[in-house]
Amino acid sequence: MSPTSETAHGGRRLVIVESPAKAKTIKGYLGPGYVVEASVGHIRDLPSGAAEVPEKYTGEVRRLGVDVEHDFQPIYVVNADKKAQVKKLKELLAESDELFLATDEDREGEAIAWHLQEVLKPKVPVHRMVFHEITKDAIQAAVANPRELNKRMVDAQETRRILDRLYGYEVSPVLWKKVMRGLSAGRVQSVATRLVVERERERIAFRSAEYWDLTGTFSTGRVGDPSDPSSLTARLAAVDGKRVAQGRDFGADGRLKSDSVLHLDEANARALAASLADTRFTVRSVESKPYRRSPYAPFRTTTLQQEASRKLGFGAKATMQVAQKLYENGFITYMRTDSTVLSDTAVAAARAQVTQLYGADYLPEKPRVYAGKVKNAQEAHEAIRPSGDRFRTPAETGLTGDQFKLYELIWKRTVASQMKDATGNSVTVKIGGTSADGRDAEFSASGKTITFHGFMKAYVEGADDPNAELDDRERRLPQVAEGDALAAEEITADGHATKPPARYTEATLVKELEEREIGRPSTYASIIGTILDRGYVFKKGTALVPSFLSFAVVNLLEKHFGRLVDYDFTARMEDDLDRIARGEAQSVPWLKRFYFGEGEVSGAAAADAGNGDGDHLGGLKELVTDLGAIDAREISSFPVGDGIVLRVGRYGAYVERGEREQEGYQKADVPEDLAPDELTVEYAEELLAKPSGDFELGTDPVSGHQIVAKAGRYGPYVTEILPEDTPKTGKNAVKPRTASLFKTMSLDTVTLEEALQLMSLPRVVGTDAEGVEITAQNGRYGPYLKKGTDSRSLTSEDQLFSITLEEALAIYAQPKQRGRAAAKPPLKELGTDPVSEKPVVVKDGRFGPYVTDGETNATLRTGDSVETITPERGYELLAEKRAKAPAKKTAKKAPAKKTAAKKTAAKKTTAAKKTAAKKTTTAAKKTTAAAKKTAAAKPE
Repeated sequence: MSPTSETAHGGRRLVIVESPAKAKTIKGYLGPGYVVEASVGHIRDLPSGAAEVPEKYTGEVRRLGVDVEHDFQPIYVVNADKKAQVKKLKELLAESDELFLATDEDREGEAIAWHLQEVLKPKVPVHRMVFHEITKDAIQAAVANPRELNKRMVDAQETRRILDRLYGYEVSPVLWKKVMRGLSAGRVQSVATRLVVERERERIAFRSAEYWDLTGTFSTGRVGDPSDPSSLTARLAAVDGKRVAQGRDFGADGRLKSDSVLHLDEANARALAASLADTRFTVRSVESKPYRRSPYAPFRTTTLQQEASRKLGFGAKATMQVAQKLYENGFITYMRTDSTVLSDTAVAAARAQVTQLYGADYLPEKPRVYAGKVKNAQEAHEAIRPSGDRFRTPAETGLTGDQFKLYELIWKRTVASQMKDATGNSVTVKIGGTSADGRDAEFSASGKTITFHGFMKAYVEGADDPNAELDDRERRLPQVAEGDALAAEEITADGHATKPPARYTEATLVKELEEREIGRPSTYASIIGTILDRGYVFKKGTALVPSFLSFAVVNLLEKHFGRLVDYDFTARMEDDLDRIARGEAQSVPWLKRFYFGEGEVSGAAAADAGNGDGDHLGGLKELVTDLGAIDAREISSFPVGDGIVLRVGRYGAYVERGEREQEGYQKADVPEDLAPDELTVEYAEELLAKPSGDFELGTDPVSGHQIVAKAGRYGPYVTEILPEDTPKTGKNAVKPRTASLFKTMSLDTVTLEEALQLMSLPRVVGTDAEGVEITAQNGRYGPYLKKGTDSRSLTSEDQLFSITLEEALAIYAQPKQRGRAAAKPPLKELGTDPVSEKPVVVKDGRFGPYVTDGETNATLRTGDSVETITPERGYELLAEKRAKAPAKKTAKKAPAKKTAAKKTAAKKTTAAKKTAAKKTTTAAKKTTAAAKKTAAAKPE
């Protein structure tokens, strides 16, 4: 439906977008007659709990939020935090003559537009307004050329949402019962976790192999020509015609894959090097080939995430947050896309900048066209590129910090994609000689020269392997010919060891998921965020390390829900969902087959559901019904060796040896940040030898709860064990009372009485003359008194229970010590931040070590340590912190009033004093109430 002619000359139009930032930008392009407002994301969704489900629904519908018995009808409710916004939108709509739904042009955006229409129930003409960049021309073109809502896209998004709800709500409770409460399972989340766990299993099973080879430095005898090196370095390739073994020739078990290669050990390698010392070498062959490298395709979502990780140290989530800001402020096109296609306008803009910045010699005769490589890509979208029909150079944008860096990356990649190939030559030289003991040794050297850099003048892609050689790296070899004599300047024996497969980083995990066709680019950042937040994975540097908890979860899913975490099956589900989006399959038959099993769908309906491989597929409902076969202890137990077993319990991972209640039984907690491949038998023995683990102290006579002493990340502490059915999340969540041990106490000697006394802190000492409460508390930095916001240190922990009100008042009667102590030197220097270009260091702060560039501070996470943190990890933490920081608001100055200035100022001063007095009284009351409510200190 097009805008009516009447409203074209007047009237009021309401335009609804998703974010306030986008609304502000678009408003500037539309002018008077348009009201632009944000929905602030989804305004309604499936209910998050039974309490949100309308009373008319009962049974399974209340639990799932989906009526599985009536064609999987979803129950939608307006989110509690969006009710005020919905009311505002309805009020604006009542005053409007037309409605434009201008949400993002993808399935999620289409669904938001549909939900808006369903909730607002407009009685005026409705238009679907779509655009992929926020520029004046694009927005005005979108207004002039609206379309209808695409119901197929809405159905596809709804099917995904229902599928993910059924998966999560049916499988997650199994994890609660058999592993630990509060866990979650998800269609893509669980598969991503399995990938990380499988890589760690490979590392645990890996056995390193040692191998040796030789490196020779050979001289041509020619000097004086800078363009022609006088020597070259070559590596031993073969001995007596048999190829020398390299790392790729060994399996994960540390053994050679084939007997056709020669495995040199240290003794043989050193002996061979010695026998070649006086050998005369000649060039046996020179093979030269033309070298050509074409530019990389423009960015799509996943390649942008990967490259931002490699070059800027951004995590996937931080990349998308920065890209979102760039898009909403009109700097780049839509950042969630599978496509590498550039519009004709974009190609023209890129080619114009190639000529302008690099010259006509770098511009190919014809525009470059990049075909989509991603299956089921939404080709209606463009690649991620600078917006507009003329690209702003980074310097012209006025951007700073992370936004500047990411824009520059996108701009360079886009311009480079329309440049000529890089060309040159690659050369392989074989050098041979006979050793003193009659053995034939052949060395090999490879070189590359780039004669025309082409697109590399603008951009060179990074690499996931930090030791990999980038495309623009040249290796110049001297000009030699077959038969030339070479002198061996030095021949050395070099030892090597094979390495286990590298852990995934955010970039490589995104790449792996995409290659397996699992999930969608728009979801990868949230998937990685979820598995980090759930504690399934933590970071060491940039590496993703699975926790022991994730081993238990994946073990259960593989053994009892194998099909749900099968890579091929998950990819086929993605295909089926895309078939629904294209109108080639129907949602309800497919959901019936997935949930109830093959027997519920027959004939054409079964084919319509997208069978994939023709195998029998039991329904999800059937799988989660029979839980008796799942042995909770078995799926959470992993042999370490020598009778030691690692177990994942409700309160974390631990190792034990022997049987409980029997003589010789040993148990010890495993550190939270220990990587699974580091848990060796030797390390487990060390843990068991320490007085660690849970020490059961007895039962609290008041609450009836068991009291235990434990070793924690910040030292030993005591806590209570709450009943199994105690809510741990939500409004009614109950946290166990916990307190750190005094420095004079130890885990193996603390008593129940001492534990209960510790957990009674903070202790109310009394109130001062104004009625403000004084409490004695124990903190990470020692014991102290607190009165309102005024804290005073105590000299010993014993004072926490013995100090009297008079003694406390005497301390507060003394002036508080002011002044700063001398600044501590940094714990570690990391280098220069790629965003702020300032030195980054690790410092020790009040809440532990943190990284800083002087402007931004970021606390180290679980898995990070001062000893192991890398520069790249430091930059990543700072990038994530910057992405989360709210935009600074510029205060508007009120115009000064010239009349009655003195009276106004006097009134304001009086009012300010009254307000300040009220605030002080209120703060004191709140402090008093808070102190009374506080039951225990958190573990330090």
